[in-house]
Amino acid sequence: MNNMLQPRKMKHRKWQKGRRRLKGLTKAGAELEFGSFGLKSLDTSWISARQIEAARRAITHYIQRGGKIWIRIFPDKPITTKGQEMPMGQGKGSVDYYAVNVKPGRILFEMDGVPEGIAQEALRRAAHKLPIKTKFVKR
Repeated sequence: MNNMLQPRKMKHRKWQKGRRRLKGLTKAGAELEFGSFGLKSLDTSWISARQIEAARRAITHYIQRGGKIWIRIFPDKPITTKGQEMPMGQGKGSVDYYAVNVKPGRILFEMDGVPEGIAQEALRRAAHKLPIKTKFVKR
């Protein structure tokens, strides 16, 4: 597992799933706070730590050590799975990965210090790594 994108300490190791509420916009994180350009979500979904890391790498690779990137989401929700051949019962599975619940309107990534065309292409490449529809936003 990626050590950077997972919680160091948790009060509870396993969480209940919660209901996936489809309607409603994000409560926080809908405005650009740090950079001039951003990637905004248009869907509701779980985004795993691996997907966030893949998107971050795509951005970094494209801008080649130029500019600055902010990741505005953090995967703190433990997602558990049970083995492939497990019978029913036998309790809850072990933690498989960490995810973040993203709602429409949430800013996922921000960047600054690069021209708009480069930022747009970098964030477009990052969007391909994510399981949701997104849009490019600028200040």
